Amino acid sequence: MSLIRIDKYLSVACGTSRTDAKQLLKTGAITADGIKITKADTKVDESACVKNGDSLLVYKRYIYIAMNKPSGVLSACNDKRVKTVIDLLPEELKREGLFPVGRLDKDTTGLLIITDDGDFGHRIISPKSGIEKCYLAGLDGDITDEDVAAFCKGIILADGEECKPALLERVGEGKARVTISEGKYHQIKRMFGTRGLGVVTLHRLSIGGLLLPEDIPAGGARELKNEELGAI
Repeated sequence: MSLIRIDKYLSVACGTSRTDAKQLLKTGAITADGIKITKADTKVDESACVKNGDSLLVYKRYIYIAMNKPSGVLSACNDKRVKTVIDLLPEELKREGLFPVGRLDKDTTGLLIITDDGDFGHRIISPKSGIEKCYLAGLDGDITDEDVAAFCKGIILADGEECKPALLERVGEGKARVTISEGKYHQIKRMFGTRGLGVVTLHRLSIGGLLLPEDIPAGGARELKNEELGAI
């Protein structure tokens, strides 16, 4: 048995704030296993049958969301000046504690995972996990065999910081696919910079075995399916 305060249960299940959850309780419409609940500090089991009137509510301890991040949006929880990825989420996916996992730069696009599961987020971004992230880079020049070899060996950045070996593949004129297993600050841009190449565009294609779902348009987001989550 895992107990949880009813106001937190409602906040998660209804995608609302604790304050709104308390107001909902005052209406007398909330029941748990057939018993009416009006006090916010009442604890219920996570598996309890909780209803708002005749509507069954579903509680999920954590949520895992895939977003196709557009350019110009900040990978942050909140910002007073710039729109963030959390701002882009549809209301039914919003809940307290959400954060972007492995932040993408403001001008970088593509696959971004948003969750409220701290342990999961840490596993994804930890270099010890070795989870690969694949990107499509638009460059101001073409890569050479020497560039491929340098990435494979492990780039040493301008400040002397060493990067793990990375896979670099040419996929067209001025375009390359890069696969890394860590996430240093502006890493890919800095790696190409050591080779005299500038990154014009950068788009994340995948995290681990999870490809950016084709059904998510730029700026769109949806909850990950169990099989998709298992691919990471």
